[in-house]
Amino acid sequence: MNRRATLSLLAAWLLFWAMMVATAVQDFLRHDSGPLWQPFLWESSSMAVATLLFTAQRLATRRFDGMLATPARWLARQALWLPAWWVLFTPLAFGIRHAVYAMAGMTYEHEPWGQTFLYENIKISIFVVIFTLIAFGMLSFRAAEQANAQLRTAQLHQLTQQMQPHFLFNALNTISSLMHSDVERADATLVQLADVLRATLDVSGQQQAPLPTELRLLRGYARLMEERFIDRVQIEWDIDAACGECLVPVMSMQPLLENVFKHTVERRRGVTKIAISAKRDGGSLVLAVCDDAGMLASHAAGSATGGAGIGVSNLRERLQALYGERASLRLVQLEPAGVRAEMRLPCVS
Repeated sequence: MNRRATLSLLAAWLLFWAMMVATAVQDFLRHDSGPLWQPFLWESSSMAVATLLFTAQRLATRRFDGMLATPARWLARQALWLPAWWVLFTPLAFGIRHAVYAMAGMTYEHEPWGQTFLYENIKISIFVVIFTLIAFGMLSFRAAEQANAQLRTAQLHQLTQQMQPHFLFNALNTISSLMHSDVERADATLVQLADVLRATLDVSGQQQAPLPTELRLLRGYARLMEERFIDRVQIEWDIDAACGECLVPVMSMQPLLENVFKHTVERRRGVTKIAISAKRDGGSLVLAVCDDAGMLASHAAGSATGGAGIGVSNLRERLQALYGERASLRLVQLEPAGVRAEMRLPCVS
């Protein structure tokens, strides 16, 4: 079990025995006389032996946890331990009581052994069934949580892998365009692409990375695109040093910048100004990519800044999987023209 499930089961276990002790003490006060340690001893000895046997059962049967998906098979494995409880519980618990009474110079009296075994075995069988079902519920919940976590990790990995080929395709397309006009610039751009891919390998397999690592990837992509659209784009960077410790999804800003090039820079001959910023806002990190010429679909048909692109669609899914409602991605139309893509992430550092 994980730590939370173990603590929950321990709490239930202690509460059960606390109730048993309280009941025994009240019954003793109504019907018997003598030292109050006696009812404490009766239930404490039962708790000690039950703890020992239940721990042994758990250690011996945890290798069958793979059967939790088929409850009947898992419970059948647990039922095999009932004979051990019937044989061991009463002699051990009553043995402790007899020993303590003897040390106190007293005699522990109870019903004949036959009746005692029958009564105690019926009572302990009910107890074992109850706590076995509780353990089954907790183990099943933990297994479901692990399965969901593994599925989410697999989905995030798939989304990240979809974005990387998309980025590579755009970079290679840029180099291909330059090959026909300026071989030296194409060669320099190819070297830049190699640097970006090297940086990508550094975060391979990771879902999140420190903001400086993400910016290293973004600056590399920006330089690639500046080479392709030379004299047609100006990029300004405004990065707050206080954001350096914040974690961000790997390659999360690149699709936002890519959309500016795809839906705005490629479609106009004038210079497009782009501002990239990262700032702290309390416990949040606000990342923004703004341009001065883009139009959202609701303002100009066919000019959406990435609302339906694979990069932004995947990014929305990744943010939802990683942070749920704690993260957001907004596209805001600026006036008279321009689009602000703003991503807000939790950041505690």
